[in-house]
Amino acid sequence: MITAIARTAQRQLNLATYHQLTQAGIPSATISGRSRHGGPWQRLLPRVYLLQTGPPDTRQQALSAVLYAAHPSADPLSGTTAALTGGATLALLGIRDAPPEPLDVLVRAPRSQAVAGRVRPCPTTRWPATIHISGVPSTRPIRAAADFAARTDDADLVRSVLANVVQGGWCHPHDLHAELRAGRVHGRPTVRTAAAELVAGVRSIAEGRARETLAATDLPAPLWNARLHGPDGTFLASPDAYWPDEGVALEIDSAEYHYTPDAWQATLLRRLRLESRGVLVAGTTPGILRDRPADVIAALRTLLTLGAARPTPPRVTARGHARLELPLPRRYAPNARETV
Repeated sequence: MITAIARTAQRQLNLATYHQLTQAGIPSATISGRSRHGGPWQRLLPRVYLLQTGPPDTRQQALSAVLYAAHPSADPLSGTTAALTGGATLALLGIRDAPPEPLDVLVRAPRSQAVAGRVRPCPTTRWPATIHISGVPSTRPIRAAADFAARTDDADLVRSVLANVVQGGWCHPHDLHAELRAGRVHGRPTVRTAAAELVAGVRSIAEGRARETLAATDLPAPLWNARLHGPDGTFLASPDAYWPDEGVALEIDSAEYHYTPDAWQATLLRRLRLESRGVLVAGTTPGILRDRPADVIAALRTLLTLGAARPTPPRVTARGHARLELPLPRRYAPNARETV
């Protein structure tokens, strides 16, 4: 009995379900006694126990949600009846801004589980391929991102998390767009905006706001995060926005990423490389863009006029993202309930 429970605890981050404990021959009264206040075990969720006295860490909390949602007769680590998804999965991967709670767990429809504390079981008919992240059965990042977007109403948070998933190399924006369509959530206004920005090349909230600001003007549309190369093929920089016909770049520099001594010097060197090849650079910050967008637009308008009038084009080649319009689905109803 003790050996069986030790093996279970070892492979399940010191966690066990009521079904596993009783299958190992531990009486119900013993389980209740050991999990009382001050006892050697803790009841984290209905029928899920932590076999230690110390508090659970992030991985144990995530796995406890999977154990709670998994079918009692199945191996909970198999990922066949329950898998972590959404922000909790992305947080385990270390993706910036991904919230570790609530703990969304996919279960196979029509089976469903009641919400328990921070755990939200999510029935689905589209069972995905699963992986293990830090010992926790989870969906792949692309599905986790789509499930997160389906259950989050904060537009800026959706923008930021999806951008960080793509920026971190976890998936391509076109593949994420396809996953959002497959989950029938791409028509939600917050998701539609974020997906359109990613396909266009936008990779941050500040860039998203810049895109909205520019879209409300008569200025030409730029390339977002285009990679600029010199005549010899040397990589120069990847400005936030770039107008190839006029040779104008927009750089949005935040204090968080650019105002340490080394980062600030790297920013100035990057601009010098661009300016030495004839690119006109307009610099701003997220705060200026948010509070004084007219000043940014006025500066860009002047630089675009100067760039268009130059007899010699800048000595750079831009490799940018193609713009792709994402049409609103005909059957989408903004207030309709959606199944993950």
